[in-house]
Amino acid sequence: MSEVSGEQPRWPVVPDGQPRWPVVSDEVREALERGGPVVALESTIIAHGLPRPRNLQVAEELEELVREGGAVPATVAVLDGRPYAGLDKAQLARVAGEDGVRKLGHRDLAPAVAAGASGATTVSATAFLAARAGIRVFATGGLGGVHREWAQTQDESADLRLLARVRIAVVCAGVKSVLDVPATLQRLETLGVGVVGYRTAEFPGFYLSGSGEPVDWTAGSAAEVARVLRAQDALGGPESALIVANPVPVAQQLDPALHDRVLAEALAACAREGVTGQAVTPFLLDHLVRHTGGASLEANVAAVRGNARLAAEIAVAYAS
Repeated sequence: MSEVSGEQPRWPVVPDGQPRWPVVSDEVREALERGGPVVALESTIIAHGLPRPRNLQVAEELEELVREGGAVPATVAVLDGRPYAGLDKAQLARVAGEDGVRKLGHRDLAPAVAAGASGATTVSATAFLAARAGIRVFATGGLGGVHREWAQTQDESADLRLLARVRIAVVCAGVKSVLDVPATLQRLETLGVGVVGYRTAEFPGFYLSGSGEPVDWTAGSAAEVARVLRAQDALGGPESALIVANPVPVAQQLDPALHDRVLAEALAACAREGVTGQAVTPFLLDHLVRHTGGASLEANVAAVRGNARLAAEIAVAYAS
């Protein structure tokens, strides 16, 4: 591995001699041991989604929102080859400010551990590590999904298949609007991943409060969502996530007309410049930020704030 240093990571060991991941902070472990509420938070938005120094400010704010809601935050990341669930202030500052922090999906975790690398975790990697730690609720901004022109590109986020294999509630503002939302919802159905709209019968559109696509089930309170989680536990069966689709407030969404115009321009620019594969989504999101004067970024932050608040409420209701 190209990033292996002379000193290999010192791995925590369980009695059978196998490494045990992730490393859980004392605060998170104590909460889990007493059956208390814990909310996992992903770190890609910190390292790759926001400019410095605002990224650290938002990271600290999200943890504080979870605490205000009565739950313990567990930001997930990999540092020097160690996956963590729950970061201290210095570790959070490293993710936000250190150069060379990679973006890690769940498939990247083993190479990153072996290489002693540091990386911010995407939805798939965060959900995987949080579920392994025993965390039941996870807050993020938006999911990855099925990309436009999938029939030609076969491009689909790893988030979807991973969420079909882990038992965790993911509070999100839908999927990024640059993706194929109807195809993503169909894929989630095929994979057996449940979707519940939070106080909405319409699937959210990430930057927008609605995507125009209906959801089959609606929950009116955090307590109702917690009952769904308990029903999942009682039913057993295949491990799979529950998507809790929480719309960004209408007053804080990106102006729909602006969104549609800029997205159409972004798609045209993408085709004109020959951008393909994994480069498409970053290209489109960057275009949206630049050509909406940063308004799309503000809608993103508003969405993840609301998701952190709701996730804390759900975690508290589930633990009570």
